[in-house]
Amino acid sequence: MPSPKIALFGTSADPPTYGHLAILRWLSYRYDRVGVWASDNPFKRDQTPLSHRNQMLRLLTQAIEPQTPNLQVHPELSYPRTITTVHRAREIWPQATFTFVLGADLLAQLTTWYQAKELLAEVDLLVIPRPGYAILPESIARIDRMGGSMTIADLTTPDVSSSAYRSYTNPNAVPSLVQHYIQQEKLYPCPIA
Repeated sequence: MPSPKIALFGTSADPPTYGHLAILRWLSYRYDRVGVWASDNPFKRDQTPLSHRNQMLRLLTQAIEPQTPNLQVHPELSYPRTITTVHRAREIWPQATFTFVLGADLLAQLTTWYQAKELLAEVDLLVIPRPGYAILPESIARIDRMGGSMTIADLTTPDVSSSAYRSYTNPNAVPSLVQHYIQQEKLYPCPIA
């Protein structure tokens, strides 16, 4: 029996948007399992508590039609260092082959992450194109030099972002289930769409 192919997708999701929804839907059709979690990005300040962001991710997964049972929120995978997240995933799925999913905006940073070379030895990379962020040849070359295996997803995501939602420039960036939760918990001062 072949080892299960698992996509690992950590995201700051502050809040999760239609872009995150498109990525999760796309992953759910291509992997045996998709583990998603909210993570704290050490380069971002004043993030909404993880408990709220994980709950919003759960609601986001409910907005995917048809429902995909192979997609689950795994808050226990959240850790500031991605190599620790992968080790935690290995405890849950010891026989799996892992693909670590990240947006094009983070690709240039990846080789500077803690134990990046070890991380690239344990996972394949899947880079999600993102409007406004080029996937530069020098970033790909750095991954190659570190021994990483990388694929660029054939996916076009909506041009929405969490920061645009939070700054009032796109109040329609999140699905209604998430929007209702945001209003209920008074998480952001963003106006109702």
